[in-house]
This record gives sequence, structure tokens and C-alpha cells, in this order.
Amino acid sequence: MEKSAIYPGSFDPITNGHEDIIRRGANLFPRIVVAVLENPRKETLFSTAERIDIIREIFKDIPAIEVKAFHGLLVDFARDNGIRILIRGLRAVSDFEYEFQMALMNLNLNAEIETLFMMPSAKYAFLSSSLVKEVYRLGGSVEGLVAPYVESRLREKFRRG
Repeated sequence: MEKSAIYPGSFDPITNGHEDIIRRGANLFPRIVVAVLENPRKETLFSTAERIDIIREIFKDIPAIEVKAFHGLLVDFARDNGIRILIRGLRAVSDFEYEFQMALMNLNLNAEIETLFMMPSAKYAFLSSSLVKEVYRLGGSVEGLVAPYVESRLREKFRRG
């Protein structure tokens, strides 16, 4: 039986830490679905369509990586896509409590769902989408923190030459 996994997130924008986990996950599973959260109550820099476009561009040469939008409960999205494994990234101890609670809630909602925790490479352990946006917004360099394509899309958003 083919095992697939879902890597969910808002990816606003996708960072090299996310990319690291997705690529390593693709070495573990024959299919990874990157699930981009649609949350109309959360203000994002990039629209859902833009985030999907960016992620697809980054992984265009890896057919085993699919990108889809989702809203509502992740366990429902997983069930609808026939996937039982969720990949979640843990950067620091501070992530663990929240992720632990979410994993247990998902298991409570669907006993067939398993959560696999992955740590990013050490060089990305501090990295978050919020931090990238803030550094870029304040004029700092995000080189090495996001793919060049993401940086170009940030430049467009902030109209920086």
C-alpha cells in the first residue's frame, strides 16, 4: 500500500525551513501533499492562490509533491484525500506544546491519523514566515532564508527594486 503524507501550513511565505522538511519528507514518502491553509479570518501577505503558485514553482521538478488548498479541519482534508499521515515541523521546544495538543486533537477526531514530527536542519531552526516578512518589511536581507523565487515575490509585494 502506497503511503502518502500531508504537510499542512499557511506558508505565508514558504521558507527554506518548510522547503527542507518537504524535500526530506519526499525522501520518506512517495507522495507529499502540501496543504495550504485557507483562513479568511487570518490576514495574509499572499493570497491562497499566490501561495499555491509559489510552492508549485519551487517544486515544479518533483512530481511527487502536490499542492492543494484546504479549509476546515485537517483531519477531514486528510480523509478526503485518503491520507493518514501528517507531517509537522518542530523548530524549538516552544513549538512542541502546541503541536502536541494538535496531534492529540487530530487523533481524537480521527483515530487513524498519525502525526510525524520532523525537525528542520539546524540552520533553519529559528526561521518562521512571520520573521521573514518582518525582516523584509524592515529592509533586511532574506537571502538564504527563502528560495530566490520567494524573494522575488516579496520584492513585488513590497515594490522594492
